[in-house]
Amino acid sequence: MSVIEGGNLRATLVGFAGAVLVLAALLGFVGVGKVVGSLSQAALPGLALVLVVATAWLSAWGLSLRTVLSVLGAPVTAPVAVLVFASAIFANNVTPFGQAGGEPVSALFVSQAADTEYETGLAAIASVDALNFVPSIALALVGLGYFATQITFGRNLALAAAVVGGLAVAIPIAAYVGWQRRYRVEEITVSALTPAVQGLGRAIPGREPPPATALQERVESFFRAVERVAASPHGLATALGFSAVGWISLSSSLWLSLFALGYSVTPAAVLVAVPAGAVAGVAPLPGGLGGVEAVLAALLVPTAGVAPATAVAAVALHRAATYWLPTVVGGGVAAALAGR
Repeated sequence: MSVIEGGNLRATLVGFAGAVLVLAALLGFVGVGKVVGSLSQAALPGLALVLVVATAWLSAWGLSLRTVLSVLGAPVTAPVAVLVFASAIFANNVTPFGQAGGEPVSALFVSQAADTEYETGLAAIASVDALNFVPSIALALVGLGYFATQITFGRNLALAAAVVGGLAVAIPIAAYVGWQRRYRVEEITVSALTPAVQGLGRAIPGREPPPATALQERVESFFRAVERVAASPHGLATALGFSAVGWISLSSSLWLSLFALGYSVTPAAVLVAVPAGAVAGVAPLPGGLGGVEAVLAALLVPTAGVAPATAVAAVALHRAATYWLPTVVGGGVAAALAGR
């Protein structure tokens, strides 16, 4: 089975073409020669540390997935959890709209690796993605709180503050309302998916559309799995702890990228930039490629006090370790799982 087929392949190619245009525009605006000149100053020990903390980030979030799978009764070993999470990162990075586009494929990889139902895999990866919002917003608020006492917010930083503040309010409200009305959400999901899936089943030659009762049972299975995760305080606390370690490692990767270029900046700069950049991952570009780089660079200039070329160079190093490396590793894992 191919991970990307037909229309999905075309969408991916269009997405990467758009990402190339965005990156080209960013480099053209800053100056290719200036960025290359900044990169040439990178110290090898600093680059090695970037790879170390990027690996720590991937491992921490993989262990968060392992914790959730254990709660769901589908335990896996730590190495398997980290590798399967890398395959999920790959799926997010090669499909438009980031996690929203890659999550269905990620769930397939998780269910195969854990030898469990697809709905359980989907609930696991969806739970991890949802839990990851909490530490990111908390760390960003800490960084913004620091800057509120130190500098006057410019346009970019004010926009980031508005986005982070909005998410800090909207996410808890949405989570509370969704949880309180989860059975109604389940009914709406069943009503919306049943005709769509049955229509697709009738359109595929040699396939019989699944009965409505089977679809309802699968949707209910997904919601039951989510409820099991929510009902485990110890599991939630452990998963959130791993998530926080992952965010700190991810932010450290960007800080060390600047350090490798000869700049020691306040940690608050990366605590604000990295979560705000992650929001750009929902853009219709594979893994937010191009959009994330632009947001990170735009925020580093006022918060870290570096030149635009230095900011873009640091972001390039950071994204090489946190976008391209897990994409390559995860692609290999995804190919092995797809072959099964």
